[in-house]
Amino acid sequence: MGVERRLRVKAGLQEYPIYLGTELLIKTGEILKKEGLAGKVLVVTNPRVSGLYLDSLLKGLEQEGFSQQVVVIPDGEKYKRLDQVEKVYDTAVSFRLERSSVMVALGGGVIGDLTGLAAATYLRGVKFVQIPTTLLAQVDSSIGGKVAVNHRAGKNLIGAFYQPSVVITDLKVLNTLEEREFKTGLAEIIKAGLIGDQALYEYLLTQSAAVKGRSTEALLEIIEKSCLFKAQVVEEDIFEMGRRAILNYGHTIGHALEAETNYTLYRHGEAVAIGMVGAVLISQELRLCQPKVREQTLALLELYDLPQKLPGISVEKIIARMALDKKVKNGKLRLILTTGVGEAVLKDDLQLEMIARILCQMGASRGG
Repeated sequence: MGVERRLRVKAGLQEYPIYLGTELLIKTGEILKKEGLAGKVLVVTNPRVSGLYLDSLLKGLEQEGFSQQVVVIPDGEKYKRLDQVEKVYDTAVSFRLERSSVMVALGGGVIGDLTGLAAATYLRGVKFVQIPTTLLAQVDSSIGGKVAVNHRAGKNLIGAFYQPSVVITDLKVLNTLEEREFKTGLAEIIKAGLIGDQALYEYLLTQSAAVKGRSTEALLEIIEKSCLFKAQVVEEDIFEMGRRAILNYGHTIGHALEAETNYTLYRHGEAVAIGMVGAVLISQELRLCQPKVREQTLALLELYDLPQKLPGISVEKIIARMALDKKVKNGKLRLILTTGVGEAVLKDDLQLEMIARILCQMGASRGG
């Protein structure tokens, strides 16, 4: 017997459910029908995920009478690009997908973001369902409607805001997640605890054995808390014009690090973990927070064995990448910083030399 909880996300005039629990994949057709979706379904996935979960998903769709087609995108961040979106378009055209049809993203953040962009732009918008298969996607990219692909100059530079109709989060898929991928998802959950939910922070601190052991109860607790926090922030600021920017805590440095290392050295959550260290050190340098906040941040990242140091790459190159970030406004570098656990603030017009000094403290090198 599966476990099931249902959350709701409000995004302006749109509202959609997150189904969270176990044994949900086989019920996909039933859930889609319950949410008023019908017609053709185009499933976008990757080779690894399709080998594990595609049969179960297709069976669930078939049981409820959905006609279906599948397009497989190669696995990896380097395939999150426009030519792969075109591959989805080509399959949609040959399958004669209609505006009332559905695109289903079965995979992690790359598949979810790419499929969402395809759904937002094909026929000026078709229905879109997220079935995230990584912890990172379950608590982050599947919620809030930010869909995008990368450009060679930076991460997620080509995209849109396009909300899903349904999110289906089955915890059973986490059983096959490799440890490093599991920890990259924990980094985003830790972020939520550090900037918005002190109860989540305390739970991560006191229940680390259960979390690391992937107990269903612990996963339900931390995923639900993370999703509720993100949903509340999204509801207040759908298009990231204000408060939603706090969700990018650690991301400006993290995204720059990912791009500068060509998306091959770090997983997203690992880069964000390093970015959060940079953010708390800058916060302390500006006297926005007490030294205790730095200690709390480092201790929690250490508890979950997440990286805290930069590799010896050029600080100038990292800052140049940061300047391409979507949160740059009027040419000024803006960073999300912290004033204490459960709190975040947006600061702009920061001194680049101070940021460079902090990055060097973390392991970056001068010159190059």
